[in-house]
Amino acid sequence: MPISFACPHCGNQTSVAEQYAGQSGPCSACGKTITIPGAPVAPAYGYAPPKKSGGMGVGMVILLVLGLGALCVVLPLLALLLPAIGAARGAARRMQSQNNMKQISLGMLNYHDAYGEFPPAVVTDAAGQPLYSGRVLLLPYLEQQALFQQFKLDEAWDSPANIAFSRQSLPIFTDPSSAKRTPGQTDYLFVVGQGAALEPGGKRSMADSRDGTSNTLFMVEVKDSGISWAQPGDLTISQPMALPPGNHPRGNIGGFLDGSVKFLSEDIDPTIVRSLATREGMESVNIEY
Repeated sequence: MPISFACPHCGNQTSVAEQYAGQSGPCSACGKTITIPGAPVAPAYGYAPPKKSGGMGVGMVILLVLGLGALCVVLPLLALLLPAIGAARGAARRMQSQNNMKQISLGMLNYHDAYGEFPPAVVTDAAGQPLYSGRVLLLPYLEQQALFQQFKLDEAWDSPANIAFSRQSLPIFTDPSSAKRTPGQTDYLFVVGQGAALEPGGKRSMADSRDGTSNTLFMVEVKDSGISWAQPGDLTISQPMALPPGNHPRGNIGGFLDGSVKFLSEDIDPTIVRSLATREGMESVNIEY
């Protein structure tokens, strides 16, 4: 490619072959020394990336649409699943509470096997004054032998020697659904009252339950009892009455003298509640628990 240039001294225009680029020599017009410029550079062609746009790209828009679509699917599913999850957890807590009652019922039977009678609901001193609950006597049969050995059996549940033990929370006497609690609270109370299985004033054995041990209620799960497991406090059912509120929807967990555990509906007729509480009323009890 020829190189065209002008003399810097006289302005004479001339053209030389590309091979002379960079060489020096005299100008053909004025004779002064000039240097031939370099060969012209061919223009380069290539791809120039587009300038970044301030808006979202197509890919981002697609991802956003997919994300919104997923939310539209997931949120209704969560709305459906959360109640089911809550119900499952409630059922698990109720099952654990029933298991606690079952262990207490078996403890009652083991105590009966050892002594030929059930423990009294309330242990009294020689003068007939209440000392502590019969739940204390069940401790060795509920895997609480060490605690039982430390408890002063000739002193009241809230004596200086016993109060620290009485305020201990024991899982066996704790309903998992119980929210409001006092130190050492029991959620399971003995059933007492006239004609009850654990009626004060005498020894009670299986033979005394003429209604049948499977029809004789000895313990009920209740809500917010505020009573320590060692405290002589119980549920008195001496007349027809509805059961107190329980820790689970629509009823209470009940323990029977045969070692069985049943869920007692809140709709049970008060007269039937009274019949279940008696040991020898000879009532005919035929209900759906």
